[in-house]
Amino acid sequence: MKLLWTKRARRDYRALPPKIQALADKQLDFLITDIRYPSLHAKKYDEKNDVRQGRITRDYRFYFLIETGNYVILSLIKHPK
Repeated sequence: MKLLWTKRARRDYRALPPKIQALADKQLDFLITDIRYPSLHAKKYDEKNDVRQGRITRDYRFYFLIETGNYVILSLIKHPK
């Protein structure tokens, strides 16, 4: 599997603090390696649109789709509490 990024996801990533960018890189590497990696807490977020959510930190999440052998990163945002 490989990562594909939407324009929004690229913009979101660039807006993250450098420390969060580094953690996002680490978590996305785990996603490529094993979607069931414990710290990802990957789960279905929107059943209708098949959007999934993964954890960067307690406060940040990324949203993605699985399409034809690729993970499409949709956005990376601060977790709404």
